[in-house]
Amino acid sequence: MKLKMAKNSLFAILLRSPWWVSLLIVAAIALVSGALLSAPYAALGVIGGFPFLVVGAMAAWRQRHAPKPDRVAQVLGEVGAMSWRTFADALAQAFARQGYTVTRRNTKSVDMHLRKDARVTLVSCQRWKAASHGVDALRALVTAKEAQGADQCIYVSLGQVTENARRFASAQGVQLVCEAELVQLMADKSSTP
Repeated sequence: MKLKMAKNSLFAILLRSPWWVSLLIVAAIALVSGALLSAPYAALGVIGGFPFLVVGAMAAWRQRHAPKPDRVAQVLGEVGAMSWRTFADALAQAFARQGYTVTRRNTKSVDMHLRKDARVTLVSCQRWKAASHGVDALRALVTAKEAQGADQCIYVSLGQVTENARRFASAQGVQLVCEAELVQLMADKSSTP
């Protein structure tokens, strides 16, 4: 059985927050424990902050290579100004830098066929400039994945992905590459998944 953290639990929220927020909580717990508890129990109170220290370390590890918000806005603006051909070429180059063999497909639901270590990944990015992305495009990608026997699929977008589409993607194992993930993929010259 695979355990999954609830999306809006305190620790899940802290993992999405800047790492230093968790460390502030640890400091607050330590200060309150020292001020309110007697000496023998103060150490136990301070230990109560340990889970927040672990979450802060995990958040820092995840955020170590994440692009800054101003960089995200800049690159998304540049990507949004690209033509389809330029964007598709840049995306293919980004996947190639990660070690994938890229084959362009340009079908209704699949734009790229990626191969790496005998694993096949299908990419859909044709509607990348759409303002909103719903379940229909994701459903078509999943259908293509099943029909072709692919291992994974990736959906790329600049626009907002609806909550229903996010739930569908999570349930079907579709990797969404939006905003910061797209910026990191397009800008990082040496990353590997």
